Amino acid sequence: MKRGLKVFVGLACLFVIGLPVFAQPSSRSIETFVMDSFDEANAQNYLYDGKPYSWDWNINSSRFVADGFPKKNYFQGAPNSLKQLLKGTDKELGVLGIQTSYKRKGDNWFEVYPVKDDKAYEIPFTGIVSTIDFWVWGSNYNYYIELLVRDASGTVRVLPAGSLAFHGWRNIIINVPSWIQQQSHLRSGPTSMTFVGFRIRSDAEEYVDDFMIFFDQLKYTSNSLSYIYDGYELKDVFAEDSDGSEVEE
Repeated sequence: MKRGLKVFVGLACLFVIGLPVFAQPSSRSIETFVMDSFDEANAQNYLYDGKPYSWDWNINSSRFVADGFPKKNYFQGAPNSLKQLLKGTDKELGVLGIQTSYKRKGDNWFEVYPVKDDKAYEIPFTGIVSTIDFWVWGSNYNYYIELLVRDASGTVRVLPAGSLAFHGWRNIIINVPSWIQQQSHLRSGPTSMTFVGFRIRSDAEEYVDDFMIFFDQLKYTSNSLSYIYDGYELKDVFAEDSDGSEVEE
């Protein structure tokens, strides 16, 4: 009996070792992509599918916003952790700052979203995203922050990012749920998930006359090779055929 058991275990091990390599997940395809360091406008040089992209940020606010608000500007500064990380470089660190004020308490909100050529722009993600993280400076007001992403089917999804009731900088990390569709089998329409923007809401009982928030270092981790397949380079050859000529038989 013992000898038979040894033979069975040996065969089982041989079967496991003989599994094809592609059936085993590889951590080497997990990468971190920095979307925006918020140092200044239109300076991102974010690479997607081999092409560089840049943008600025704009604000859309609910109806009871006070006159002259919201305000937006770039300022010098960074969280201490990022200062240490970039210590020794000549790079001038910056952050995006926003100030709002509303005429009354209630369900007040504003959205911070990318713009390109004076139009709303959605930043495409590379691969299958597992986490999104960013640094945010809170005013210790009872406000809440959410991330807006558009999935590969075209539906905007809301990812809650927690309360802003704290002082100073905090690194917020969000796990992207596996049920969000990040790839589509269709050749038309969205090809990947995109970043739509941030949404900040006030608690109905919180003061709303003077609120400030700052952003820094928006990035994400992704399985960057998840959408690469054998023959990937052929997916757009007809679109790249500028002369539109037919193939002769």
